[in-house]
Amino acid sequence: MSRVGKQPVTLPSGTKVEVTGGRVSAQGPNGTLSQELLVGTTVRVDGDRVVVERDDDSRFARSRHGLMRRLVSNLVEGVTEGFSKRLEITGVGYRAESKGDTLTLSLGFSHPVVFKLPEGVTAKVEGQTSVVISGADRQMVGEVAAGIRKLRPPEPYKGKGVRYSDE
Repeated sequence: MSRVGKQPVTLPSGTKVEVTGGRVSAQGPNGTLSQELLVGTTVRVDGDRVVVERDDDSRFARSRHGLMRRLVSNLVEGVTEGFSKRLEITGVGYRAESKGDTLTLSLGFSHPVVFKLPEGVTAKVEGQTSVVISGADRQMVGEVAAGIRKLRPPEPYKGKGVRYSDE
């Protein structure tokens, strides 16, 4: 049995999880998220716990068991606390500015780079060189942070560019 998959996901107060029509939906203070059920897995709600089970003992079902449990855990954590990634901008004249749903970056090009943020993701600029990307969907926050980093990855010699704070 999967070590991750057999652990139940505990629901904090104010969070509600429903399983309907092959989808798992979580609702909490930060909004609503949903995820399709993976083939070979079953999700059921027992009071304040969510239990993920596999349909059979095949290799395919075993490989999906822990993943589905982690996806449900991410849904619950996203609608209660949310996720965030911190990016650091290093370089002379490199800076960021946030206005509404756009992030304007000066990264040493001849023009400023305007990055449009998707719905549900916010960017907060701290001191012109530190950007915090936050939102309820863990995958979306990671994709946006990776997209911003991809605009000017850190170069190996002087370290100029956009990097994760823990990189």
